[in-house]
Amino acid sequence: MSNIDRRGFLKISGATLIGLTTGGISLRAGAQEKLSLDNPSAKALQYVHESTKDGQDCSNCMHIQGEADKDWRPCALFPNKLVANKGWCAAWAKGG
Repeated sequence: MSNIDRRGFLKISGATLIGLTTGGISLRAGAQEKLSLDNPSAKALQYVHESTKDGQDCSNCMHIQGEADKDWRPCALFPNKLVANKGWCAAWAKGG
């Protein structure tokens, strides 16, 4: 587990709150564009398209949305964007 400073924690918390309040249905309906690594939210959460963390990627994160058989799926943290199943960000949390 990595150490996150207060500013990083607040960014993650804020992004999580915004993502969760938009609702899963609207995320699935509106997400069409792949998340760019240049996106300010992606940079703030250190998002990468391919995880280097053993056992941690977007496909097994609690924030991922949509169908598991897709390579790119909506994420609660990045409204209206698709993330790579093999991706990772600092807000990764084990999903059920």
